Amino acid sequence: MPRQNPEILCGPSGWSNIQAAPKQHSLEFVAEHFDAVEVPDTFSEFLRPEVTRVWLKKVAANPGFQFSAKLHRHFTHDRLLDPHEISEFKDGLWPLMRAGRLGCVLMQFPWSFRYTAENREHLIRLRRTFHEFPLAAEMRHSSWMLDEAVGTFIDYHVGFCNIDQPSYTKAMPPTSFLTSSTGYVRLHGRNAFNWFQDPAAPRRVHRYDYLYSDSELAEWKSRIERISGFAAKTFVITNNDAGGKAVINALQLRSLLKGGDGRDLPPELLRRYPQRSQGALFTQYPGRAVA
Repeated sequence: MPRQNPEILCGPSGWSNIQAAPKQHSLEFVAEHFDAVEVPDTFSEFLRPEVTRVWLKKVAANPGFQFSAKLHRHFTHDRLLDPHEISEFKDGLWPLMRAGRLGCVLMQFPWSFRYTAENREHLIRLRRTFHEFPLAAEMRHSSWMLDEAVGTFIDYHVGFCNIDQPSYTKAMPPTSFLTSSTGYVRLHGRNAFNWFQDPAAPRRVHRYDYLYSDSELAEWKSRIERISGFAAKTFVITNNDAGGKAVINALQLRSLLKGGDGRDLPPELLRRYPQRSQGALFTQYPGRAVA
């Protein structure tokens, strides 16, 4: 039977480009308005425990707030399992784990990481290496939809990250898989033109520069409800982080999935996207028209 009150944790990926209210830290803003945040920094940096201890203080006012951290690219993309780096990665996240704030560690793989015997073994190796953490994996190649591939996720208790991305050759389509106790949904935007641009180009500025429409977000409602109905918790993360778009769409998804609770859009985002104050998904938030 599906859960009556599923735990759905909506939030954006990152907070460094969010313009919060004066005298408010961007992470404090995220913890005030959302249930979770994804930490993209851990994909390319090894955090010091002192840093994550500061984060705990910033989110203290929201006792249910959860972090999801991306596994470092040295482990996923470069396949380097240096013992010192493994220890350094774990040490940085231990404060969050001990505090019950680390809901997931996400292994993000590129489209070139297809389902093969070698890649399957690498996934299993990572599961065993980081066994202390609840793990999920994002696969962008459709070969990972094969029954035997999904079975690997189930057998090794790895969450399947269901994604929304541009449609291209052998791209992973929208799914609603649940392979562990943790559900995961990640929306990247549908900016197909810039998805495979020159690596030297400013990818973060253009690749994820996409604002979902109300109808596009509504497509995910039933999928998320199917996943969350049987998961202990489900992360719903917006990764279209250019220009504050991830915040806008995460707030819309939260309202769509959980209903309004009086939380308001920040004035700076309303000035940038005034049409969102009138959207159907924000009918629970009255009086936000901006001249």
